Amino acid sequence: LLKEDCFILHLGGGRHKFIKGIKNSYHSFEKINENDIFDWKYRKSILNEFDTSESNILSVASNQRIIHDFLYEDIVASPKVYNARRTKMNLSYRVGKEKIITQNLQMEIDYTMELRGVITIFEGKNGFPENFAVYQLFHPFKYYSILKEKKKLDVEQITCCYVLRKKERESSVLRLYNYTFEDENYMSSIKLLKNAQYNLIKR
Repeated sequence: LLKEDCFILHLGGGRHKFIKGIKNSYHSFEKINENDIFDWKYRKSILNEFDTSESNILSVASNQRIIHDFLYEDIVASPKVYNARRTKMNLSYRVGKEKIITQNLQMEIDYTMELRGVITIFEGKNGFPENFAVYQLFHPFKYYSILKEKKKLDVEQITCCYVLRKKERESSVLRLYNYTFEDENYMSSIKLLKNAQYNLIKR
């Protein structure tokens, strides 16, 4: 696939499509500036480092108010929280020059927060990979965009947040990346809003 510059997109119902142009489907994580790297003091709980599941990664980031600081610059903010769910939807959008049409495409949304009309969709991963498949964020983004367009949700803005965690000795380092899409019909229109790194320091 790398040699042929191709990637695979799921279309739903067990169908897939080969698309030319890997750059249109994978996005490299941006470098985090030194000014956006913070030492975050915390009191370790029993389950903080218990496992390395995606759910645990997002729970740690939320329980330690890191997400609140990063997204809202307010550790006492009280966003509504919606846990992992799966849903299916028909989608139509573009990737590069290709038009993609899906039917009953199943997508998994790891975590969702809403505050003052801003919906943020989360994806969590272990380690610090160089890049990620954009559809992981775009499909849920498109899902909520459709609901907004149909006036089923009163939404001001839709963003996505990628949370990465790497364990170091008895602690962790978390990197957060907040994205949106400038064109809800074009998967390659991903845009970074901000990013930051939090080094968990035990009290």
